[in-house]
Amino acid sequence: MYSDEDLDGAVAAGALRAEAVAAFRAHMEKVRATPVVDEEHFRLVNSFNDIFVAIAGMLVLIAVGWIAGTMERNLTGVAVAATAWGLAEFFTRKRRMALPSILFLLAFTGGIFAALMPTGNILSGKFGMQIAVAAAVAAGFTWLHWRRFRVPITVAAGAAALIGVAVGLLIAVTPDLLKWMNAILFAAGIAVFVFAMYWDFSDPLRQTRRADVAFWLHLLAAPLIVHPVFTLFGLLSKDVEVGGAMVVMLLYVIMAAIALIIDRRALMVSALVYVLAAISAVLEKFGAVGVNVALTALLIGSALLMLSAFWHISRSRVVSCLPDAWQGKLPPLR
Repeated sequence: MYSDEDLDGAVAAGALRAEAVAAFRAHMEKVRATPVVDEEHFRLVNSFNDIFVAIAGMLVLIAVGWIAGTMERNLTGVAVAATAWGLAEFFTRKRRMALPSILFLLAFTGGIFAALMPTGNILSGKFGMQIAVAAAVAAGFTWLHWRRFRVPITVAAGAAALIGVAVGLLIAVTPDLLKWMNAILFAAGIAVFVFAMYWDFSDPLRQTRRADVAFWLHLLAAPLIVHPVFTLFGLLSKDVEVGGAMVVMLLYVIMAAIALIIDRRALMVSALVYVLAAISAVLEKFGAVGVNVALTALLIGSALLMLSAFWHISRSRVVSCLPDAWQGKLPPLR
């Protein structure tokens, strides 16, 4: 299975003619009855070998971390990060395997952060500064990883690390800011969403790695935005009222509209768990104990399937209401 980026690379290398690739894309649009731009492609598994290598690689990383931890606790993160980089040199840089590349990147960044992760009172300014330093170092090494391997999820991982820097610095300034954590996370989510749109606007046809980068940023932005809002309204507790459930649905409808406009289903998926939890709590409150989760899944699942079936029609109607200047920056309509 080859991505749009692989096809463009083949054209650049002279292996395929640009006209042939364009004709192939037009043919696939007719076969699938959907534009390529609306498929929201991102590479995860090219073949079962990706899964095989991912499992084997994780076993190696766990073993290396375990062995290093028996010698010195602080060596665990360093050993995992170094091993993940070494594995990426072959499986990412040479073999260009999707799923292993993602796992090795996460292990690398997580290992760096874990190696510097402080212990102690989380309400102390010193702890906050140590968190900021650890996140800053992780962000720096993540940038080096991006320069070397160009794995799309790397940018999202770096953005998460920078959020850790900001949170750590705020805690270092005044531990009382912990009570404003939801507001901080919400602001961070909005910033990540804007950053994701920057990458999306640079590739509206979704044919390069930049679209993949935007996909992972949207996946990061959604929970950062949704979680603080739901927490503010007490929608994640077992005491959710009917009014709270209506707020949940309204928020999700707004997110669905935004997802339609920018053509990003990932924005809805990463916020889905919060909706399921809140509605399930309401159903349980009304006596649907035991089947509340099933009923919630049935309702939300059916609604999402309907939206998927009529995605292009719904999107056309929503986007056509926007100014022409906005429409020109969005993925083209069917």
